[in-house]
Amino acid sequence: MIIRKKPNWFLMLFVWKGSVLPKLLPRLMGLFIFCSLVVYYQPVLNKYHTELSTNIYTLFGIALAIFLGFRNTVSYDRFWEGRKLWGSLLNDTRSLAQQVHNFIPSDEIHTPEKIIFIKQMAAMVYALNHQLRNSDAMPDMYKMLSKDFAKKLEGAEYKPIIIMRELGAQINQWRERGTIDTILQAAMDKNLSDFSDIIGGCERIANTPIPFSYEVLLHRTVYIYCFLLPFGFASSLKWFAPFIITFIAYTFTALESIADELEDPFGNMPNDLALDAMSANIERSIAEIEDVHLEKNISTDSFYVT
Repeated sequence: MIIRKKPNWFLMLFVWKGSVLPKLLPRLMGLFIFCSLVVYYQPVLNKYHTELSTNIYTLFGIALAIFLGFRNTVSYDRFWEGRKLWGSLLNDTRSLAQQVHNFIPSDEIHTPEKIIFIKQMAAMVYALNHQLRNSDAMPDMYKMLSKDFAKKLEGAEYKPIIIMRELGAQINQWRERGTIDTILQAAMDKNLSDFSDIIGGCERIANTPIPFSYEVLLHRTVYIYCFLLPFGFASSLKWFAPFIITFIAYTFTALESIADELEDPFGNMPNDLALDAMSANIERSIAEIEDVHLEKNISTDSFYVT
């Protein structure tokens, strides 16, 4: 995701990185050429009565704008829900890390367990990141978890759930040992339950796209509308028509393209959620609670204990 300070109004006209224009440029150039041919051959086309009434475009354009507005609203709702889920993940991991820091004794026996617990929470976050993006999580798992536990995750389809199960097992051990009471165990289990809800919410967004038939209908409507524009405005706009119509087409096609990007907020497109940055932020946040130092490396931020 591109996050930067907005330039002034003039420089915003020429922003390239993060814009959907690079992806749309070939299509817009094709429309520009097509519109130019319509203007050039207008005298010939008029013999066949190809000129369309502008009233048609008015009615058609209003309906199209309403559909595009609805499409963008649905896509942004998915994007924002994904962002809220990851915000909740940050809050819940901090809460559980704070409980571990405050109520688990820091002696020679229990301190390694606390460190392992914190590292497993961070590994769960990265495993969710990789699951949502269908990428390989094992390099990060081997850096954050023990070799035996990481090896068990190699064949697992839902790695965050397996790690969460391990967190629950550790909490049960503390309860059986008498380190925590049933009230604190229930509070910690509540955080684990919240983790499960967050993971399920992310999976719901990632695995339930907007119905394909709706996308096809809107896509066809946008492009048919744009390629019919020259037949209604070529005679009145003359050689201004290719420029004006291309700009109108850019507005409609860009809205559709942005909606496509926002529909899956967990992807790797420039306007998708910055999951890598948010995962690293959660990792650093819970590490500082337990005074676990961080060691930078190329692929991710990993813990080490001094």
